Amino acid sequence: MSNPQQLRYSKEHEWLSTADDGVSTVGITEFAANALGDVVYAQLPEVGSTVTAGDTCGELESTKSVSDLYSPVTGEITEANQDVVDDPSLVNSAPFEGGWLFKVRVADEPKDLLSADEYTEFSGN
Repeated sequence: MSNPQQLRYSKEHEWLSTADDGVSTVGITEFAANALGDVVYAQLPEVGSTVTAGDTCGELESTKSVSDLYSPVTGEITEANQDVVDDPSLVNSAPFEGGWLFKVRVADEPKDLLSADEYTEFSGN
């Protein structure tokens, strides 16, 4: 399992792309997707809503359990991935590509996000 170097990671197993014009993409890591099992339902934050770093902003339901989705940053949701709502298995099959979850206009980014190497060490993968 390889975590893309250009992303940053939270200890809740979300990844965050570098902000493009202030907007970052958020998803869950391959490690988290594998731990969840087959994702069958995704509730994502609504466009226009505000999320706060570390707070719950949605949920993913798998054949094994239901897991809260946490925002790694504070900001306003600019897009939710409708493809994942329509086909939640994208979270498992392409967690770093088509399985992204939402885009957020970043207002504040916590200092404790991890690099790919730090996240690999943290998650044991």
